[in-house]
Amino acid sequence: MNEKEIITFSAYGGCYVIRGNGAIESAKLGAVGVIIRSLGLPVDEHPHTGSMHYEDSIQKIPAAALATKDADILSNYLKTSKVRFAYEMDCKNFPDAVSYNVIAELTGSEKPNEIITFGGHLDSWDTGEGAHDDGTGVIHCLEALRILKTLNYKPKHTLRVVFFMNEENGNKGGQTYATWSKSRGDIQIAAVESDRGGFAPRGFEIDGNEKYLNLLQSFAPIFKPYDLHIFDKGYGGVDIGPLKKSFEGIPLFGFVPDSQRYFDFHHAPSDVFESVNKRELELGCAAIGSLVYLLDKNISF
Repeated sequence: MNEKEIITFSAYGGCYVIRGNGAIESAKLGAVGVIIRSLGLPVDEHPHTGSMHYEDSIQKIPAAALATKDADILSNYLKTSKVRFAYEMDCKNFPDAVSYNVIAELTGSEKPNEIITFGGHLDSWDTGEGAHDDGTGVIHCLEALRILKTLNYKPKHTLRVVFFMNEENGNKGGQTYATWSKSRGDIQIAAVESDRGGFAPRGFEIDGNEKYLNLLQSFAPIFKPYDLHIFDKGYGGVDIGPLKKSFEGIPLFGFVPDSQRYFDFHHAPSDVFESVNKRELELGCAAIGSLVYLLDKNISF
């Protein structure tokens, strides 16, 4: 990853193709396998993994990512001598199995058929516990709903929290939710997602038109005392993305926490419960609860 990129998600996106397409491009050149340095910035013993692709028309070769510390060792060996590298891997493709989204809601008092969806995904990449990706996103939204319910808040629109399945490997949870919601006759008016870790909140991005960007930016003075300062056009999230196809014009809001430490844990064995800071997690819960409240009070679709 390019350390000059201040936003680590941009750095990750800039080098993702090394892993994603590495096996395809290497096989085209006659390679018998491909090994890459993990894409994260920290130098440690935790290999960072994630999705990669094959093409049926191109020979499938083994592909793996080394932890950055091990990659440095291998690189040093290669500078001084020939190296023999052996793979021992047990990757498998399993058939699809049934899984479920988890849904809860506060029914709207004035417009119950108009839905504000917010949530994160339940599944995780297999090498860690998925604490930051996306256990914290699930807790952000669960706690946001609990706060509003505890305050005995009566929303105008229905507030629906969704914990999505299968974000990591196909997004069937997000796709199925969008189809299910449309078939029920719901009117989705906004969606919020938390899937960038449980670090200190910095603001929200919006995938939507100028009307909704202006609405989001009108909230900025309310959040400023809490050091939330990002209110820009950007990305909503994988899980809520399919709602755009089913509900034309819906604005998607993506929670933006501080990104500097996210790739210390993302898709790695280090993504465990102990890596989550309680205070930062609570601040994120409060930020999302506040945004959902403000959307319910102010949004018109």
